[in-house]
Amino acid sequence: MSVFVLDRSGKPLMPCEEKRARKLLASGRARVHRLFPFAIRIVDRRLKDSGLQPLRLALDPGSKTTGLAISRVGEASLNGEGPVMHIRFLMELIHRGAQIHELMIRRSNFRRRRRSANLRHRAPRFLNRTRPEGWLAPSLLHRVETCGGWVARLMRLAPITDLAQELVRFDMQKMQNPDIEGLEHQRGTLFGFEVGEYLLAKWGRKCAYCDQENIPLEKDHIVPRASGGSDRVSNLALACRPCNQRKAAKPLKEFLKKDPKRADRILARAKAPLRDAAAVNSTRWALLERLKQTALPVKTGSGGRTKFNRVRLGIPKTHALDAACVGVVGEVKNSEIPVFQAKCMGRGTRSRTKLDRFGFPRASMMRGKTVHGFRTGDMVRAEVPAGKRKGTHAGRVAVRKTGYFNIQKPDGSVAQGVSHQHCNVLARGDGHAYSWAKAAPPAPSPAPINPKPQGGAASSPA
Repeated sequence: MSVFVLDRSGKPLMPCEEKRARKLLASGRARVHRLFPFAIRIVDRRLKDSGLQPLRLALDPGSKTTGLAISRVGEASLNGEGPVMHIRFLMELIHRGAQIHELMIRRSNFRRRRRSANLRHRAPRFLNRTRPEGWLAPSLLHRVETCGGWVARLMRLAPITDLAQELVRFDMQKMQNPDIEGLEHQRGTLFGFEVGEYLLAKWGRKCAYCDQENIPLEKDHIVPRASGGSDRVSNLALACRPCNQRKAAKPLKEFLKKDPKRADRILARAKAPLRDAAAVNSTRWALLERLKQTALPVKTGSGGRTKFNRVRLGIPKTHALDAACVGVVGEVKNSEIPVFQAKCMGRGTRSRTKLDRFGFPRASMMRGKTVHGFRTGDMVRAEVPAGKRKGTHAGRVAVRKTGYFNIQKPDGSVAQGVSHQHCNVLARGDGHAYSWAKAAPPAPSPAPINPKPQGGAASSPA
């Protein structure tokens, strides 16, 4: 694992090894610049006195997690496939797009309910707002902005010379039907059908939950909308009114707990959701344009090329190591280093009240965000000398007005009721929670593959 190094004026130098960083800090030649990710600043050297080597920052975009890898571009490999990539830093950026989507839906439901139940009737309005060209939903824009923000941050810590992005495109029809080919790509699931007619043919004109026939049937979401289910026809079933009302927003497994075989049959006929693949397809060009704004050369590679490199070199599949395999790569070294993880947590809310399920205030929150010099989201270290919580606790703090805080550790456990008197700030909150993950286990021996990579998507959309 490498440590980021800055010169005395704050300009990035080549990363160094941990052993070298410890010697510089012990001798007084360096100071700690930041902890997450760890960087030092040398007090007796300037950029013009140091030699730089080419560094590439590569990204493997995902819907839930994006992998980033900083590698030194070495000489051409012996196999002639491309240059040798010496990995210096691996990172996984965990997005919160799903949480943003849920919050937007919740806000929309609150607003709709207030307008219909508490105000006089108003005719519905739609299409009354214009959207600029290239508009993205907030949950999608979040993925682009966080990736772009971390690229800019890493460029301030390392002398990046070029960027690389996996410009992956997922064939969602092939994900649902691997045997699809030719003209079938132009024919969707409902080709030649209307939704109602298609569902009647699919479910045999009977209730999917009780098999009753010759009665009025209603459309029902297999995965309820309240649980994130989509309106895709693959998530719709036919149900009689009593079954539809009893199921309501219950999960299918819970509703059919007395008939698990029927539940398994229904889930087998419901296709997997494509939300993650759609998110990656929607943001790939926006992210590429964002990277081009850095004024650095940007290279792209397909998902098939990434998989070709990974399988050929016998590298385990992770988001960070996939990033190191993006583009033309002959060999990858130092793939066993730990992975730095940054989880997007947000920066809190402006709301000063907590709402009930109808959107009405139910409790008040404290007016100030700072308590005894601490804010929710700060990374702290607490040394508790005695008592029930004796020991060392380090992690992300959640402040309380009483002065007794909760500290969430990287492993997910929470130390509750730790006094502020025992806490010391390691880093101020910036909307992320930081941790380190162990290196991925070695991959099995690579299987024989085609001599040339095939096009198309080959990595996970998540």
